[in-house]
Amino acid sequence: MQTSIVCSICNKDHVVITDPESAEIICSACGAVMLERIQEDRPEWRAFNLEETNDKSRTGTPISLARHDMGLSTIIGRINKDSSGGKIDSQTLSTMKRLRTWDLRTQTSDDRSRQQAFSELHVLKDKLALPDAIVEKSAYIYRKAQEIGLIRGRTISATIGSAVYIACRELQIPKSLREIAVASNMKRRVLSRSYRILTSELDIKIPIIDPIKCIVKVGNKASLNEKTKRQAIDVMNKITKSEISAGKNPMGLAATVLYIACLRTGVNIRQADIAYAAGISEVTLRNRIKDLKERFNLN
Repeated sequence: MQTSIVCSICNKDHVVITDPESAEIICSACGAVMLERIQEDRPEWRAFNLEETNDKSRTGTPISLARHDMGLSTIIGRINKDSSGGKIDSQTLSTMKRLRTWDLRTQTSDDRSRQQAFSELHVLKDKLALPDAIVEKSAYIYRKAQEIGLIRGRTISATIGSAVYIACRELQIPKSLREIAVASNMKRRVLSRSYRILTSELDIKIPIIDPIKCIVKVGNKASLNEKTKRQAIDVMNKITKSEISAGKNPMGLAATVLYIACLRTGVNIRQADIAYAAGISEVTLRNRIKDLKERFNLN
């Protein structure tokens, strides 16, 4: 959408561009952001016919599996004021307090468990920069595990962490079990045990990790240039076709291929830096390099 406003940078009356996606107003001449966080005035619903277009009713917040009540329940507020902002009388206040008490008592142990689990899920989302699709998928896996009683006798942190790892594997997001364990502040073996139980009891088929995405992740973390990453991708494609990568740790294999690509492109980098970026030890990296050179004749 285009309008005309005087720009504060170039001091000219140019046509400005309103970008509703980024909520910014941009000058078409100099490109300066004149205003940010503009008010959203578009409808929050989709209309499929004329009657729905003219309907001004609001639909509320969307349903989300990552909320303990899926966003469907109501909450009795603690403002203790009426609609006009005035204080409510003592009799009504006593009734509201009693209703709040019973509202809290009617929550089951499963509701309280989901509250804690999804609170930790949103913490993991912020720490690991997870997309909303991963959050919804993780919440779905946790709910299925809770339905068949897999949560009983196990920590909520381990269950929700393993659910996040399963969701990342299914949606091809390159997050290792070690990263999730560090973000969850727990031991990797505890998370690994819970992961195996969930995949076995829920009969989840985990897809193989794409090694190309691991190359991009490790390469970005090690600050390697695009030429080196493309060289590593070419080498990885050859290794994958020869089926040598079967059974290998994808992060370790990606670090090995990146180091070989660095040698080919003349990039000066230490083995310790590549190993740190991939989350493996230098011994593992050297053993994998030796193995690939012997079996694939890489130089």
